[in-house]
Amino acid sequence: MANLLENDIIGTIGTQKYLCTINWRNGQLLMDEPESVGGNDLGPDPFSTLLASLAGCTLSTLRMYIDRKGWDIPQITIAVNLSQETNPDLETIISRTITFSSEISLKQKERLLLIAEKCPISKILKNKTTINTSL
Repeated sequence: MANLLENDIIGTIGTQKYLCTINWRNGQLLMDEPESVGGNDLGPDPFSTLLASLAGCTLSTLRMYIDRKGWDIPQITIAVNLSQETNPDLETIISRTITFSSEISLKQKERLLLIAEKCPISKILKNKTTINTSL
């Protein structure tokens, strides 16, 4: 099975608690935890990074579709968050609210809701994921 990314994402952590450096093909991202849990808040925490991936993928997917249809929707805004419940298994609930800078019809709204569900990160999060870890 072929990798989706041309190069691996490489992460490192030194002795500073929670501060991680994440490298990808053309850049670097610092990840950290908020001060309230012992970090220095120098970058997004892992939950925020996961949600940012969903937000970015959803926005890009919607923009491509809107542009292809030629609809006059100049700006799309998304708000995402998550909660977790244990009953008896851990369940994570992600809320995703999408708004547009201009009015859209009911037909457009129904179609854009379907398109949002088709973004690749949505599909990853909603389907079976296996993590193979090695040392």
